[in-house]
Amino acid sequence: QVQLVESGGGLVQAGGSLRLSCAASGIDFNRRALAWSRHAPGNERELVASIGSFGDTIYADSVKGRFTISRDNDKKMVYLQMNSLKPEDTGVYYCHTMPRDRASWGQGTQVTVSS
Repeated sequence: QVQLVESGGGLVQAGGSLRLSCAASGIDFNRRALAWSRHAPGNERELVASIGSFGDTIYADSVKGRFTISRDNDKKMVYLQMNSLKPEDTGVYYCHTMPRDRASWGQGTQVTVSS
């Protein structure tokens, strides 16, 4: 059974930083691409960043230069380092497998950026 558990969300002022973590189990971690998506009220769920099995990364234009996705295959962990946070980064952040149309999702962690 696939399980993805996010942590690290919280309330931060604009310009601040947060690091999200995702612990994975029940998957062949080293071979899977993983990603972070976010969902803000009134908006569609947005793919924020993904990382392939070889460490190749893709970022949404809205977070390029501010967010960094990484993985630790030994620990089966995926991270999202978020710097220079903006109020528009507010939302529930989900860790999930790729591709999205067949993804397994975590329960999400709330990120709130105050202005």
